[in-house]
Amino acid sequence: MSQEQSRRGPGGQGKHGGLGGPGGPGMGMPVEKAKNFKGTLKRLIRYLQPHKYQLGAVLVMAILSTLFSIFSPKVMGKATTKLFEGIIAKMQGVPGATIDFHYVWQIIVILLGLYVLSSIFSYFQQYLMAGVAQKTVYDLRRDVNDKLSKLPLKYFDARTHGEILSRVTNDVDNISNTLQQSLTQLITSVLTIIGVIAMMLSISPLMTLIAVLTLPLSVVAITSIAKRSQKQFVRQQKELGQLNGHVEEMYTGHKIIKVFGRERRSLEQFDEINGRLYEAGWKAQFISGVIMPIMSFIGNIGYVLVSVVGGILVTKKSIEIGDVQAFIQYARQFTMPITQTANIANIIQSTVASAERVFEILDEEEEVPEAATPVLLEQPKGNVVFDHVKFGYDADHTLIEDMNIEVSQGQTIAIVGPTGAGKTTLINLLLRFYEVNDGAIRIDGVNITDMKRGDLRSLFGMVLQDTWQFNGTIRDNIAYGREGATEEEIITAAKTAHADHFIRTLPGGYDTILNEEASNISQGQKQLLTIARAILADPAILILDEATSSVDTRTEIYIQKAMNELMKGRTSFVIAHRLSTIRDADLILVMNHGSVIEQGTHEELLEQDGFYADLYNSQFSKGGFDQEAG
Repeated sequence: MSQEQSRRGPGGQGKHGGLGGPGGPGMGMPVEKAKNFKGTLKRLIRYLQPHKYQLGAVLVMAILSTLFSIFSPKVMGKATTKLFEGIIAKMQGVPGATIDFHYVWQIIVILLGLYVLSSIFSYFQQYLMAGVAQKTVYDLRRDVNDKLSKLPLKYFDARTHGEILSRVTNDVDNISNTLQQSLTQLITSVLTIIGVIAMMLSISPLMTLIAVLTLPLSVVAITSIAKRSQKQFVRQQKELGQLNGHVEEMYTGHKIIKVFGRERRSLEQFDEINGRLYEAGWKAQFISGVIMPIMSFIGNIGYVLVSVVGGILVTKKSIEIGDVQAFIQYARQFTMPITQTANIANIIQSTVASAERVFEILDEEEEVPEAATPVLLEQPKGNVVFDHVKFGYDADHTLIEDMNIEVSQGQTIAIVGPTGAGKTTLINLLLRFYEVNDGAIRIDGVNITDMKRGDLRSLFGMVLQDTWQFNGTIRDNIAYGREGATEEEIITAAKTAHADHFIRTLPGGYDTILNEEASNISQGQKQLLTIARAILADPAILILDEATSSVDTRTEIYIQKAMNELMKGRTSFVIAHRLSTIRDADLILVMNHGSVIEQGTHEELLEQDGFYADLYNSQFSKGGFDQEAG
């Protein structure tokens, strides 16, 4: 489990759990806070500004819905008073005393109308807010997606996929949920608190004072318990992260565990972490669960006091019996929105923290802008020149100091050297995944910075050691090499790559669906599809990174012939690990520490008896086994 995921708490995003009332599962949960709360909140509000009229309508609907809801207990109290007066008059034997059911039915009809109106306005409030929330998050997702397409490769190299995905999905979903649910609840809760206090004061200021005095006691109780439960929730999150990490590690490496007979030790570790998680989770849930009964206890004390004082005031004719009933209903309504507001305040803090992490992506430095008047190579030949190129992944460490390479059309250039020599860096610079610090790279005399990145990369076809296939048919995976490719062209490319035979042996042939990991075909077959894709693309320049490393020796011979055919007339850059595969290259560049230290043909470099010769001979010094050199 990644650090990002473990910070999300039990069950992923569990931060919305406590909105139902006191003691909900969200109580005591640790809250991630933003570094710059005010600035981030203002920026998030700017995303809401285009929808200010809808938000205004939401506020009006919330006010009306709350108003009708709050007014209902006072109206119901009048019916209770009328029933009470009729019953008392009958008990006292007042001549002609009856219960005025006509008045009571009128009250019931009015109440039904109030509840219906409250529900209708609440419905429209939710409807409008759903539109605002989704449009706002749509804008935010669009901006994030646009930004990700403009970020340089170094941004993605410096961060894990899990971290980026967490920001783009979990954090944006957190914002969406808060705008959709918590914001409307916050508005309703605040309005309910204000309305309830006003209605209670209109009934009896003394009873209102008694009801309000129970609040500090509730706050003290909740705060002290929440602090204890928060420690356990933090511990629970930590243990959950360790458990998920252990399970992931055990499942991904289950073959190794079985080979070395470490199943028992793995189960013991699982039981140990699971036990700690159980203990932390039990304590966290138990302690936070105590909040509800304590709140109920304090609330009941308040109800008793209110009832006693209300009864005394009724006997003194200060208020009516229906007012006492209405007041008790208001007292019950009073506690809930206060607890909800406290919970929502925590959720908003978490949401602003999520927004801050999303905005960090939007504030990242983008790729160097495209040229104002880009050059397009209509008929690329494939002449490549590295002219005094200087590059480093950061300002303090220069990897390539002064690289000068001249490659002519149709040449095959092999790049060899030990790990970290700069072989892959050279390709990254050629494709403009990274920008050179100094000097220039030219293709057919045109500086690559004067070309659009899309146009530049369309000149290249790549076959890498790490194959990449997407979830779709084999036909679609091959056709990815060129948009609008015909069925005949796809099959021809597959035949050239010696992939046609194995494709036709599959149950679905070219319509066989590859799963997400493409694990339903072998590694060698995946490589053949990758080669077929490159053949279909028919590029001006080829980049091959040990393209035949995943196939058997016999297939490698066929592939090498197909690649030789494909490479005719095309400039080819071959990153070589097994030096036996690049003997026929027109030019071999030997790299070490970012510099080209030797260059020439295979025979010329062996005659020099230098670094390349040592590297080549070392691969055949131990029984003829190849040894990876880069």
